[in-house]
Amino acid sequence: MIISASTDYREAARRKLPRFLFDYLDGGAYAEYTLGRNVSDLSEIALRQRVLKNVADLSLETEWFGEKIAMPVGLGPVGLGGMYRRRGEQQAARAAKKANIPYILSTVSVCSIKEVTEATGAPIWFQLYVLKDRGFMKDALERAMALGSTKLVFTVDMPVPGARYRDLHSGMSGKDGPWRRMLQAVGKPEWAVDVGLMGTPHDLGNVSTYLGKATGLEDYIGWLGANFDPSISWKDLEWIRDFWQGEMIIKGILDPQDAKDAVTFGADGIIVSNHGGRQLDGVLSSARALPDIADAVGDDLTILADSGVRTGLDVVRLLALGAKGVLLGRAYIYALATGGEAAVTHLLGLIEKEMRVAMALTGSTKISDITRDSLVRS
Repeated sequence: MIISASTDYREAARRKLPRFLFDYLDGGAYAEYTLGRNVSDLSEIALRQRVLKNVADLSLETEWFGEKIAMPVGLGPVGLGGMYRRRGEQQAARAAKKANIPYILSTVSVCSIKEVTEATGAPIWFQLYVLKDRGFMKDALERAMALGSTKLVFTVDMPVPGARYRDLHSGMSGKDGPWRRMLQAVGKPEWAVDVGLMGTPHDLGNVSTYLGKATGLEDYIGWLGANFDPSISWKDLEWIRDFWQGEMIIKGILDPQDAKDAVTFGADGIIVSNHGGRQLDGVLSSARALPDIADAVGDDLTILADSGVRTGLDVVRLLALGAKGVLLGRAYIYALATGGEAAVTHLLGLIEKEMRVAMALTGSTKISDITRDSLVRS
């Protein structure tokens, strides 16, 4: 049974990718309860169907941080995107540019911010983690600004890495990981040629640029574990806010008080997110956390949301719950792994169509019409 394009792309990605990469993308923390709830909680939110509302003139265009975009959707930051398709971050960024939506590059991308910016011919958004190496952070910010980036997504829900047991079982981590990954790669010849042979170098482009040496997949888990900073607090972010010459969006907010603290801090936006269920298992899904956060901070800043989004209906649901926009993660990487840039473009086209149908049948002709009145209250 076809449930959604994302579901089809997920299955296709599972068949194409070595297990260690698929499980790294698909998995979550601990027993993965929050990972599942992200999807199920969204799917259970009932939209309020309306009729005879004259929806002939319907527009998905909206504005984020002063810039007009084609629809309230962006491609969120995903680590190791270039391992899922040859120079994958380039391909995804080109698809986003074609669709006139934002693309956010992860700190731990395979392609560097310079490479992706040159591939698209336009500035992109940049995501940064809280790291012990402040020199790396400053260097990354300087390079991003020099390449025209004006939107910084600062991820704060990862002071320590979550416990992801799938990675131990798959060979993504653990002492036997290298040879297990090699054996899995041999069993996926299409991926082995496209990424393994043609997609080099397989390193962390932004980190390698700073260190002046290659940092390959074998260094990935260790580098992250050694550099995340559990001592970080709001005051430690002040130098970044003062240094960065553009908008600053805080990613990883699940609690209304943290949202209020982000307003006090002076953030331009927040992203309601539980890291796709990859950090603390058992926390609220983004869909459950979002309404209280929206009530707490109102229009004091721009609220985006992610985690569990698989369809255009999910986008409409999160907008109705209080978000001004939605970021895709796994959904677009499944497509990227399956068919590269063309598949991401196809997925975005389907999400747009699904949004148009949902808006028409809820009586909404513009994005601002999508409110909690678009939902069935229970």
